[in-house]
Amino acid sequence: MVASLRLPSLTSLLFPATTRYPAALRRTVCLRNRPASGFASGTAASTDAHRLRSKQAVTPRSQDFNAWYLDVIASAELADHGPVRGTMVIRPYGYAISEAIQEYLNVKFKETGHSNMYFPQVRPTSETIVNHMFTQWIHSYRDLPLMINQWANVTRWEMRTKPFIRTLEFLWQEGHTAHATPEEAEKEAKQMIEIYTRFAFEQTAMPVIGGRKSKLETFAGADKTYTIEAMMGDRKALQAGTSHNLVQNFSRAFGTQFQDENGERQHVWQTSWAVSTRFVGGIIMTHGDDTGLMLPPKIAPIQVVIVPIWKKETEKTGVLSAASSVKEVLQAAGGVPIRIEIGPRDVSSNCVVVSRRDIPGKAGKVFGISMEPSTLVAYVKEKLDEIQSSLLEKAVSFRDSNIVDVNSYEELKVAISSGKWARGPWSASDSDEQRVKEETGATIRCFPFEQTQGIKTCLMTGNRAEEIAIFAKSY
Repeated sequence: MVASLRLPSLTSLLFPATTRYPAALRRTVCLRNRPASGFASGTAASTDAHRLRSKQAVTPRSQDFNAWYLDVIASAELADHGPVRGTMVIRPYGYAISEAIQEYLNVKFKETGHSNMYFPQVRPTSETIVNHMFTQWIHSYRDLPLMINQWANVTRWEMRTKPFIRTLEFLWQEGHTAHATPEEAEKEAKQMIEIYTRFAFEQTAMPVIGGRKSKLETFAGADKTYTIEAMMGDRKALQAGTSHNLVQNFSRAFGTQFQDENGERQHVWQTSWAVSTRFVGGIIMTHGDDTGLMLPPKIAPIQVVIVPIWKKETEKTGVLSAASSVKEVLQAAGGVPIRIEIGPRDVSSNCVVVSRRDIPGKAGKVFGISMEPSTLVAYVKEKLDEIQSSLLEKAVSFRDSNIVDVNSYEELKVAISSGKWARGPWSASDSDEQRVKEETGATIRCFPFEQTQGIKTCLMTGNRAEEIAIFAKSY
């Protein structure tokens, strides 16, 4: 029997010794005899299938990051390939991570005055049907602000796909708001990117950088696009969430107007904002290691695994009784991604062995933790905070050590060619930005909200620059 707990939601699963429990709970996973699971096509798919059938557990990250990523998804049973090329089936454990994201954001959206609803999924962009309905619902300034959100699936054509990161169909939330003034719309757009930023830091331990997109990278139809950019384990950038100030572009196109307090007809000011299951891929690529999946405690569907261990039948009853007692104690306490082992010696000494997932080997194992409820509960809560903070600190250190400050185009090219992010003053033209993309493969990820003070010189033109930009290759 293995007991696995998601705390403090008071849910638990008990697995008989003969039952396979979710692979994400195992310290190591052998993929031998596993079905092939590939998300590419042609030769690439055949290569992935061969690798997934091999005796190798998880490909080392440093050896082949993409292979490692696919191995983690397969071994943790997060997703599998769908019957249509480029689609994925999100399995229960992967969906549980998505649910944790949804649960947190739903609360934040409602706290800030947004209501959930649902629109038919028509494309190319939701703004078309949203404005069609807004035009029917909005007549007076008294109808504003109108702030809604929907959780839905989206289909998009993608030439090259990658599970959770880029698939033909994915899950997301998209918010749409209408306001009476441009100031309200700008405040809303910035408020939502701040909610995404706090979620990334506090729940997923992903140290994203928030900022404004360049004009070339701005969403079509938006005046400004705000973004959160995360550095993955291979040092590529992941656009993890966006918020758009649409000004009156869509309201003018669709005639979405209201009568203001002076009786004048005005077009509404709008925003839209979204995150998707791409966040799940970001969590994997930020925190996973050569062993496989590593989840921050606050987002982990299962936070504690209790493993009863016995050799003799006479030891079984005592060990299982102790395991059940520990489970009952922790269910009311909140937990962490740790493994608790209970053997006959532990039962006799009224103690347990605790292993931390984020610290491999003996260094992460602590013996002699008392089963006394107040002691065990306090220890579990302490480890929760420690692991969450440790994962964030590690990710921040990795990010900061791989961002290079540059003052010339040559320095930028050197930084990008070495796989790092380049940060430097920028006031050059759109054509110069396109040149950087063509020659280095890097794009402006954002002009960060946090900017250095003082006079700056554009790294490309030598002219005065008001802002620092971050360049990187991305997913």
